Amino acid sequence: MTETVRYGVIGAGLMGIEHINNLLVLPGAEIAAIADPDEDSLNTAKTLVNSKTKFYKNHRELLEESACDALIVATPNMTHTEILLEIAETGLPTLVEKPLCTTVADCKRVIEKAKDRCKIWVGLEYRYIPAIAELIQNVSTGVIGPIRMVAIREHRFPFLEKVGNWNRFNENTGGTLVEKCCHFFDLMRLISGSNPVQVFASGNQDVNHLNEIYDGRVPDILDNAYVIVDFESGARGMLDLCMFAEASHNQEEISVVGPLGKIEALVPESVIRMGIRGQHHFGNVEEQFVSNAEIPYLGHHYGSSYLEHKKFFKSVIEETPPESSLEDGLWSVAVGAAAHKSIEEGRPVNLEEVLTN
Repeated sequence: MTETVRYGVIGAGLMGIEHINNLLVLPGAEIAAIADPDEDSLNTAKTLVNSKTKFYKNHRELLEESACDALIVATPNMTHTEILLEIAETGLPTLVEKPLCTTVADCKRVIEKAKDRCKIWVGLEYRYIPAIAELIQNVSTGVIGPIRMVAIREHRFPFLEKVGNWNRFNENTGGTLVEKCCHFFDLMRLISGSNPVQVFASGNQDVNHLNEIYDGRVPDILDNAYVIVDFESGARGMLDLCMFAEASHNQEEISVVGPLGKIEALVPESVIRMGIRGQHHFGNVEEQFVSNAEIPYLGHHYGSSYLEHKKFFKSVIEETPPESSLEDGLWSVAVGAAAHKSIEEGRPVNLEEVLTN
């Protein structure tokens, strides 16, 4: 018999609804409460759940009044810190949407507060996209040898509209290279098995949102960038981001190279390719379509959010540490912050500069 976990969902915007839809198909998940100050968002959530779910206009009411076993935080980025600091007092296991916080300093505040009190899982679910998970598994076998290069290309559509247009300004999001690209810096670190030491980046806002005005202000979020990351192991990572390139066959392309060969993952094509030096050559590599029959709901991220929820559920039941930890969340934000600093100052930035300030 499947055990039950009663969830409280804080935030019912775009990603809050995504989490709710995943919980609705997760065996053992019960949505006990939902909180959001926006009436339209709350009304949308009400259409999805049953009459037992309680609704609140702020997270404090939910924390005080509802009986939950675990929490989901899917609120705007700039609200994460204060909400997580309050949640830490409850000790409830929590899954927070990426990024952990918008600044390194706030990430550290949360880590310090949650230490020995509260298990917090950071929503870096791109790890679980089936083709990417298969790439990670293959890399971990050592089949291509020590990792020397990790190249990630995301060519995609512009940022979606969100409640109150909060995601149009760096002060709210942490900046594009924190808000969006924390996923990719997490993957680089996970795949390389090493911590980053230096970042050099170039980027700009060249196309998107230039004609939008909110309260007299034009959005300031980057829409394209190149980011080079050096790792302690000697590996190098490179991110190629373009957010006005939805006319593409794939949205994400990941290439990992070692002295013995190369592995690629293509998303949403959901294909991995592997070539071993001495066995394969141009146009002649192994190619595999990757699927996962466990996924009942694909959602926005090709089923990775469901797989993340399944793992988080198991972690709650078994009281085990999160796979995607607060430390992982901190590193992913730190690389993004260093990349923004590099663009602003036109120079390479050591991670120590952003980690110690």
